[in-house]
Amino acid sequence: MFNRILVALDGSKLAESAKPYAEQIAKLFDSELVLLSVNDPAEVEYSHMHELYVQRMADLLRESVKNSAATVKAETLAGKPASEIINYARDNDVSLIIMASHGRTGVMGWAMGSVATRVVENTAMPVLLVKAATPSADKTAAELFARILIPLDGSETAEATLPHVRELNSRLPAELTLLQVIAPGKPVHTLGGLDQVRFTEHLLDSMKAKASSYLETVGERVCGSQACSRRYEVRVGEAADQIVRCATDTGAGLVAISHHGESGIGHMFMGRVAHKVLHACRTPILLVKTPGKEA
Repeated sequence: MFNRILVALDGSKLAESAKPYAEQIAKLFDSELVLLSVNDPAEVEYSHMHELYVQRMADLLRESVKNSAATVKAETLAGKPASEIINYARDNDVSLIIMASHGRTGVMGWAMGSVATRVVENTAMPVLLVKAATPSADKTAAELFARILIPLDGSETAEATLPHVRELNSRLPAELTLLQVIAPGKPVHTLGGLDQVRFTEHLLDSMKAKASSYLETVGERVCGSQACSRRYEVRVGEAADQIVRCATDTGAGLVAISHHGESGIGHMFMGRVAHKVLHACRTPILLVKTPGKEA
């Protein structure tokens, strides 16, 4: 499932925050790592510097993965970064794209800005976004992926992450937390605008019980016959806030969220939830597109 991994680099130390995750996954799955740098055509005079930089990064990674069957190659392209990343991933059978949350263009530049936004929306490949401030350089795969948070809402869309989590867990058993957040009420239109009618305690208890049963069923499917440590969380509140809090409370090293990618990050899994989680959560996020949704 992770045979070829594309790591997008722009020459900055911030973008290099993605490297430890790429290295550890590659060693787990004996993957081919492709380090990709994209030059703006207006900066053609610096193309040789970009090539030297990517080759140096590739040499460092080759040394890091030398005791595994993983391989490393360097690629330098010219064009618009998002388009070149998307096209390369599509044309070269890439199975995972890894990017830092921001790079040369500054805060909001990669993950929250135009480049990573377009990559997430327009590629069919899973994308792992790593916050540049995440301390990960000296951590092993067992430490990076010791705990994985899986937010679910009962839909097939949300469950698109499960095969990828299952694959990771098969190589490196982790503690899985399956989370479902229940809204405390439902929105209604009133003369004064949009209001919320709170659910009764009896109804909330019924919804919690149903959610717990659903999560346990999914947990059995994810783990199958594998040795699998898992826990279930049902919380009441605003979904994005609860996901971020749960990631912090459980010490998650990865949050796995699915999306459909049709109308921008603001219309992803659970409405605008993933968008809010991307902004607020310091934990790396694996975004998986719903099957059948073409880029």
